[in-house]
Amino acid sequence: MALDPLATVADLETRGMVVDPSETDLVAGYLDVASTAVREAAGTPISETTSTVTLEGEPGQWLTLPGQPVTAVSAVLLDDEEVTDWRLVSGRLWRACGWAPGCGPSEVDVTQTHGLAVVPADIVDLVCRMVSAAVSAFRALQEGEALGADKSVTSERIGDYAVTYGSDGRVSEMDLPQYWRERLEARFGGGAQLLRSR
Repeated sequence: MALDPLATVADLETRGMVVDPSETDLVAGYLDVASTAVREAAGTPISETTSTVTLEGEPGQWLTLPGQPVTAVSAVLLDDEEVTDWRLVSGRLWRACGWAPGCGPSEVDVTQTHGLAVVPADIVDLVCRMVSAAVSAFRALQEGEALGADKSVTSERIGDYAVTYGSDGRVSEMDLPQYWRERLEARFGGGAQLLRSR
């Protein structure tokens, strides 16, 4: 199941963007793409969902779960066998026998509910700014030029008019700058490998 975007058309309109009815599909696509980019950088869905993750079992008693905050765990399989002798404590699973029975590696499948019930305002604002920039570029350029690489003005001269365009390497407004990637990873922990969402 696909996750809902991290922001909505109403969020865009609250920030002053007018969405023409003819742009509804375009804006919906941009909201999905921007949300995906932000979630990828965060390494977690951010908004609340239920997912099944597969982790390598460790010999110790603690197993740290990705996609914080984890609010509930409904099933745990250790090497395809259900186990129930665990406790969820502060986003980690505790099991007295540990998570790697025997001498070899193990695989732990955890079905968990995780993420935030309400998307934080700064994340909503980030997605809205990305979408607004993409829609503005689309409106400003004709005949598909908006789908090309970002070409920013790097210098301009007025006498005998001249302008120099340069590219900062971005392909679109949906590319997050490195500082935002680092901020999202630090805040949400990064590294979640979600195999299935329900």
